[in-house]
Amino acid sequence: MSVRDVYEYALVRVVPRVERGECCNAGVIVYCRAQSFIGARTHLDEARLLALDPAADLVGVRAALAAVESLCDGGAGAGQAAGDDPGRRFRWLIAPRSTVVQPGPVHTGLTADPKAETERLLDLLVR
Repeated sequence: MSVRDVYEYALVRVVPRVERGECCNAGVIVYCRAQSFIGARTHLDEARLLALDPAADLVGVRAALAAVESLCDGGAGAGQAAGDDPGRRFRWLIAPRSTVVQPGPVHTGLTADPKAETERLLDLLVR
């Protein structure tokens, strides 16, 4: 049996009209401290989002979701956060905010492969 490490994850939600509180899941962020891993995968169901708000800014939402993935990937795409450790980047991404793209609550689990877990959670909770 392979070693399984604790990981944390949060859904990325799109809340097109914050005052109504309606949302659709559009991604997942996974952090595994033991493996120094942070990753995000997103998938925007445009039809679902437009059902909640026909005037939703699809271009802006796509850009915000891409920024979440870039911040997790690190490198030049992460801007000033590129030098931060994965835990600090995760904590920044999951901080509560009242914007159109926002994190959900944090949950935990066990995994031997956090990258594969990111894909599994995306399929299970978003797609």
